[in-house]
Amino acid sequence: MNTKTTNQQDEKIQLYATANDMSQGKRLELCPLINNQLSNAIDLQMQLKQAHWNVKGSNFIALHELFDNIHEVIEDYVDKIAERIVQLGGVARGTVQSVALSSRLDEYPWAIADGTLHVAAVTVALSTFGSQIRSMINEAVELDDPATVDLFTEVLRGVDKSLWFVEAHQQSNSVEHTI
Repeated sequence: MNTKTTNQQDEKIQLYATANDMSQGKRLELCPLINNQLSNAIDLQMQLKQAHWNVKGSNFIALHELFDNIHEVIEDYVDKIAERIVQLGGVARGTVQSVALSSRLDEYPWAIADGTLHVAAVTVALSTFGSQIRSMINEAVELDDPATVDLFTEVLRGVDKSLWFVEAHQQSNSVEHTI
């Protein structure tokens, strides 16, 4: 196994031997980038569970079920992202400690209960995650890794759809522009 030290949190990037024809250099660049997205995805997954458990108000059941459904979608993406890291010979870093150090999502406001406040918080989390996934797609394009581009394009489509479902709960009276 090869190890290389990076400047980011003094972490060691470990690669296992693989017959994957992508160069070791590209894999050494990709694995930490994908691991960052894994941390973000795990954080997002748990933020959705936080909203699911604690939402209250007149739209309780609709939001409770919506947040749980999105949680399940994100859970599937977490697994696919982690597996991509391992396919490249890397080590998926999915521990709570690793996620807490690496996630770039804002901390979820744990003391809220009102459904509209949860909708606003989940909207921010999904939007931030989507933006980071768009950046990841660009980085994977630059590193000439179509499989990672494809994976994160799939994730982005799902996140955009989830964002649409959540935002629909707050858009009934607001229109950005008229066609």
